[in-house]
Amino acid sequence: MLLAVLACSACTASGAAQGSPATASAVPPTPAVTLAAPTLTPSLAPSPSLTPSPSPSPAPSLTPTPLACWQEGGRIEQGSLRTDLLRLPLEYRVYLPPCYDQQPERRYPVLYLIHGQNYNDDQWGRLGVDETADALISAGEIPPLIIVMPRDRSWAQPTEDHFGQVLADGLLPSIDENYRTLPDRSHRAIGGLSRGAGWAVHLGLSRWGLFSALGAHSLPVFWADTPHVRQWLKDIPPDELPRIYLDIGEKDRPVILDSARWFENLLTELDIPHEWHLFTGYHEEAYWQSHVEQYLRWYTQDW
Repeated sequence: MLLAVLACSACTASGAAQGSPATASAVPPTPAVTLAAPTLTPSLAPSPSLTPSPSPSPAPSLTPTPLACWQEGGRIEQGSLRTDLLRLPLEYRVYLPPCYDQQPERRYPVLYLIHGQNYNDDQWGRLGVDETADALISAGEIPPLIIVMPRDRSWAQPTEDHFGQVLADGLLPSIDENYRTLPDRSHRAIGGLSRGAGWAVHLGLSRWGLFSALGAHSLPVFWADTPHVRQWLKDIPPDELPRIYLDIGEKDRPVILDSARWFENLLTELDIPHEWHLFTGYHEEAYWQSHVEQYLRWYTQDW
C-alpha cells in the first residue's frame, strides 16, 4: 500500500510519484380562526314565495404564521471536554439552528465538521458555515441541523493523537446527552477540510457505525491509515456503506492531489459509490468558502 499524507491548508508539497501518496512538510500559512358563520334572517313576504338565502362565502384558508425566530438565525455555543487522553481539554463549538429554543420538542440531525491543520474550531465559522446554514434553513432549502466543530491541536498521526478517539467516544455521546439530537447513525455525518478531511475518512471508515455520510474536502489521507483503508472499506457491509463526497481544487498541492486521487481510485476499484469533484482552486480558505453551501446541501440531502 502506498503512503498518503497528512497535510493541511499550510502544507507545502514535496515531490510525489504519479498515483502514489507522498509526504509533505508543514509550513505555517498566512495568517438547523374560527370564523363566525353569518347569521341569516329569513325575509318575510306577503306571498308564500320564499326569498332565497344568501350563499355563505367560503371560509378563507388559514396559513400558520411563521415564527419570527426563523429569520433571526441560529447561534454558536462553546464548550470543552476534559479527558486524560489529551493534554488539554477538547474545545468545540456548536451551531444551534434557528428556533432551537422556541421548539423544545424538536430533535435534530448532527454534522461534525473538523478544521484544517494550523487552524482551530473557529475556521468553519470564519468560512461562513453558520450564516450559510441560517440562510438555507430559513428559506426551507435544507432541514434544521446541529453542527459540531471540535478543535484538533495536534499535527500527529492517529496512532499518536487521541483526538479521533475522544471525538467518537467522548464528545459524540456528550453532544447527544446535552443537546436535542437525533442520536442514531442515519442522522449523523462527519466531514472536514485538509487534515480534518483525513480525520473524516479515518473516523467515517474505522468507526463507520457512527456516521452515515462522510465528506473529505482537499483530502490528504493519513499515511498511518493507508495500510488499513482498503480493509476498512471491505469490512463495512455493502448496505451500510456511508455516502462519500470528495472534492479538491485542481491547483491544490501535488502531494495532496495525489493522496486524494489515490483514495478516489481505491473507491472506484472496489466499486464503492461516491462523488468526486475536481474544481478550480487551490488549497486555501477561499476555495473551501466558495463551496460551503454545496457542502451543506450534500450533507443534509437525506435529512
